[in-house]
Amino acid sequence: MASMRDIKRRKESIQSTEQITKAMKLVSTVKLQKAKTRAEHSRPFFDMMYDTVRTMLAKSANINHRFLNAGNSPKKAIIVITSNRGLAGGYNSNVIKLITKGEIPKEDIVVYNIGRKGREAFTRNGIAIAKDYSEVIEHPIYSDAMHISETVLKAFTDNEIGEIYLAYTGFKNTVVHVPTLIKLLPVDRNMGKDSGLDTVLMNYEPDEEEALDVIIPKYVTSLIYGALIESAASENGARMQAMDNATSNADEMISDLALKYNRARQSSITQELTEIIAGASAIS
Repeated sequence: MASMRDIKRRKESIQSTEQITKAMKLVSTVKLQKAKTRAEHSRPFFDMMYDTVRTMLAKSANINHRFLNAGNSPKKAIIVITSNRGLAGGYNSNVIKLITKGEIPKEDIVVYNIGRKGREAFTRNGIAIAKDYSEVIEHPIYSDAMHISETVLKAFTDNEIGEIYLAYTGFKNTVVHVPTLIKLLPVDRNMGKDSGLDTVLMNYEPDEEEALDVIIPKYVTSLIYGALIESAASENGARMQAMDNATSNADEMISDLALKYNRARQSSITQELTEIIAGASAIS
């Protein structure tokens, strides 16, 4: 059995950790409220943007545009959003697994990374990182998403990459966060044929080339920005849950150690009394 001193030190160490987890939980709770409101208010716009562009292109016939055709390069760009800090349960690992354990061969992946945890994981797994934007996730703004979009689209038009994907954690509610991988470009123009969406052709004014030059970059930028906002909310929600679980576990460990300490103390007192009685008996 551990000594009373060892048990006391262990208990004090866990109490210190518990204070940290409680503080982190409170901070994450405050941040979550702001991020949650932002994500819930913006989601309808980004969902509509995604559905509208895909439906519009499904209704378009025989359009030859650089954003709609897969390039000759076998490389596939994946914009991956993780966090800069850990202690968030499975938040980071779940997104990383979409890439490291997905169907795309590692040698064909080029990562445009957002978040230090993702960068560390991809470096360990030998996955190429084209650009790193880890600072963006701290305070996501639309101009950051626009810059990332311009960089990736330039690589796409220069035939450095053949496809563009986006990996992030979708925010459903405080306790449900869904790792998501979606394909941004080239858009599948066969989408909707079974539902008859292609029976009515889309007309462009002034022409499809000029219209798509404006629409597609906005489409990609909007989805990246929406993913940044949802990821920020998911990160704080996951961290709040993780710190709440850690605090509960600490409470249980402290209670268990308090019981062990009392038993050790009682055993020590009993032993001392026994020794005193035995000594008194020997003298008499």
